[in-house]
Amino acid sequence: MKRTITLMILCMAAAVVALAQQKPADQAAKPPAAMPAQALPTVDQILDKYIQALGGRDAIEKLTSTTSKGTFEIPAFGATGTAEIWAKAPNKTAIKLDIPGFGIVQEGFNGTVAWAQEPQSGLREKTGSELASTKLDADFYKPLKLKQLYSKITVKGKEKLGDKEAYVLEATPAEGSAETWYFDAASGLLARIDAERESPQGKAAVQIYLEDYRDVDG
Repeated sequence: MKRTITLMILCMAAAVVALAQQKPADQAAKPPAAMPAQALPTVDQILDKYIQALGGRDAIEKLTSTTSKGTFEIPAFGATGTAEIWAKAPNKTAIKLDIPGFGIVQEGFNGTVAWAQEPQSGLREKTGSELASTKLDADFYKPLKLKQLYSKITVKGKEKLGDKEAYVLEATPAEGSAETWYFDAASGLLARIDAERESPQGKAAVQIYLEDYRDVDG
C-alpha cells in the first residue's frame, strides 16, 4: 500500500504545482457574451478569454514569485497533511508535503535539474517524461505561454461540468501525454485539468479541480 500512497503523493506534488501557478481572477470582470447556439469558440478565443479572466497579461506579469500554504487529504487512505509551495519566475519551484505517519515529501526544480525525496525511495533526480512534466508545470507564466508549451491544442466540444457548461480542449506537449482542459464557458476560467504524471512506480491519472477563484492584490 505504501507504494500506492507514494505514487499518489508524487503525482499530487506535481499537480499542486500546477494549481499553485494559477493566478487570481478579477471577480468584478464582466462575463463574456453567450455564444450562438451550436457555435464553438476557437482555441485563441478561449485562451485569450482565460488570460483576461485571470486579470490580464499585465497583472500576471507583475508577479515574480509566490508562496502558498495549505492542507490536503487523500480520503482513500485516510491520509492528511500540510503543503508548502514556492515558485519563482521564470521556472523555479519547490514543494514540501508533511504527512503524519509517512514523513516528509519534497520536490524541487531549478530550471534545469528536478529532484524528489520521500521516505521510501530517498533522494533521486527526475529524468525523461517525469522531468518533461515538471518543466511544464513549473513555468511561472504558463497561462500566457500555453501555445508555446503545447505543440497541438484543439477544441473538442462543450460539456457539462457540474452545474456549469465548459469548453473542452485537448493539449499535447512536445513530450509526454496529452492533457484535457475544461474552461468555464461563462467566466473563461480554467475549471479542471485531466492529465497523466510519471513517477518511479509508473503513470497515474491526475484530475485537478480549480474553484473559489479570488481577486488578490489586483
